[in-house]
Amino acid sequence: MPIDLSTQIAGVKLQSYLMNASGPQCTTFDELKRIADSSSTAIVTKSCTLMPREGNPEPRYQNLPLGAIQSMGLPNLGYQAYLDMVPALKALNKPVVVSIAGFSISDNIEMISAFQNSAVDLIEVNFSCPNIPGKAQIAYDFEQTDQALAAITALGNKPIGIKLAPYFDMAHFIAVAKIIKKYPVKFITCINSIGNTLVIDPYTEQPIIKPKGGFGGLCGDYVKPIGLANVRAFKELLGNEVSIIGVGGIKSGTDAFEYLLAGADAVQIATCLKKEGLGCFARIEHELKAFMATKGYTQLSDAKGKLKPL
Repeated sequence: MPIDLSTQIAGVKLQSYLMNASGPQCTTFDELKRIADSSSTAIVTKSCTLMPREGNPEPRYQNLPLGAIQSMGLPNLGYQAYLDMVPALKALNKPVVVSIAGFSISDNIEMISAFQNSAVDLIEVNFSCPNIPGKAQIAYDFEQTDQALAAITALGNKPIGIKLAPYFDMAHFIAVAKIIKKYPVKFITCINSIGNTLVIDPYTEQPIIKPKGGFGGLCGDYVKPIGLANVRAFKELLGNEVSIIGVGGIKSGTDAFEYLLAGADAVQIATCLKKEGLGCFARIEHELKAFMATKGYTQLSDAKGKLKPL
């Protein structure tokens, strides 16, 4: 029996459940074209800033046994370059998700206004980059989150979503959900890496990445339980009004299935893509279908959000 993995985010139809996360291998047009040629169901750009950025000093990424630590610092071509790419990206016949990371509300207004007048399908606004020295994450400043959403959701009709930092306290989930409900936020992406973690090499007696004295974002298997918790909490608080994209430690079909049970409408893959390459999408999709088949499930709705109580 065929397994149907089609889904939708904010009314945008997706052929499959898996896409790339903004981060690895999505900065240049050539990289984005390779994502389009893979089994990723959408093309997600690197988070762009007003001006081009080199990012943080090297080494700024290191693999770990169960994931990675990184402090990239948003290296990107500047939003105008991605705006100029939109027609060519759209010609690749997959939905285009542009990721935006302004350093101020006015930055975000300028970039979102420009992309509202383009052919992109979804606009993902990064409220949670933990690796910019001296910059607080908007996602942890609820007053600023409220002000930013008031400004950016009034700029046009294209679906806007926000990429959220990981939250760890039920009071925070409730507070953020309450703010989201005030505005026409169409989707949320959770989670970004866990910011300001430290990995030390005991032999050299040094941190393993250079920026910020070694403090960086933790990714991969380490963060999956936190990603699942964030998806589950927001699914329960927001219901079906807001689409949810799950991210964090997805490297197998069963990982993707766990996010489905928690309530994710789609998932994004970052660390596994960085480590394994573009073949990860087809492999994980195949594994997800095979696992669903063992359960007798033929479509995502058979399991989505249906986590059973213990």
